[in-house]
Amino acid sequence: MRKSHPIRRVVLATAATVSGVVLLLSLKPSSDPASASAAGAAPSAAAAGQESPQGGTGAAGSTTVDGNATQTQYGVVQVRLTVAGGKITQAQAIQAPKGGTSDQKTALSVPQLNKETVAAQSANIDSVSGATYTSTGYKQSLQSALDKLKAASASSSAGSSAGSSAGSSSSSGSAQAQAKTVTGQVAQTQYGPVQVRITVSGGKITKAEAVQAPKGGTSDQKTALSVPKLNQEAVAAQSANIDSVSGATYTSTGYKQSLQSALDQAGG
Repeated sequence: MRKSHPIRRVVLATAATVSGVVLLLSLKPSSDPASASAAGAAPSAAAAGQESPQGGTGAAGSTTVDGNATQTQYGVVQVRLTVAGGKITQAQAIQAPKGGTSDQKTALSVPQLNKETVAAQSANIDSVSGATYTSTGYKQSLQSALDKLKAASASSSAGSSAGSSAGSSSSSGSAQAQAKTVTGQVAQTQYGPVQVRITVSGGKITKAEAVQAPKGGTSDQKTALSVPKLNQEAVAAQSANIDSVSGATYTSTGYKQSLQSALDQAGG
């Protein structure tokens, strides 16, 4: 019995040694520094991918522009536009008349005007019945926001043309940079508001149009008769010193007043 004890001890020691080696071999891959570093790098790479878009202008490269604050009889109206890909994606009134009945009129008119702006992609939208002053102020502020966008786009086009090769492309870029659209103030007449918009290029009026004019009843005929003539005369005269159209004195007077305010804004 005493002779068998050393052999048993040797066998047990050998078995323990083999077991230890097996354990070390099985644990070694999990403690591999390369694996540990790769596991630690993955979360940081994912985090970097999530953080990269933050703080930019957005995937669509949207731009926000505020129009001029327009004073109306019942308060100030100011429009903010969001533009992406050359299109209006959102319109909102950041200022509008409030207090008393103005709250109801603002709640009624502003959402409609916002929707019409996005649909029309211009300031050529209808006034909301019962909220004429708010609608007029909205359209004026909206047009000023659009003018700012056009000016920014023209400047960008001019810069791109300057960086590219000279020639006809740079000449057209310069022409675009000089052209601008200006909307005159609304002139109230006995038969309705009149508002004129002009396009100026190279210091000259290239186009004139009435974005608002009296309508309804006999006013429709007088407007159809007078406005085209007044538009032509404005371009021909290059000023507001034009003749009134016979039979449409009020419309002609309002047209000339709004035309003059547009010229004043254009610096002409």
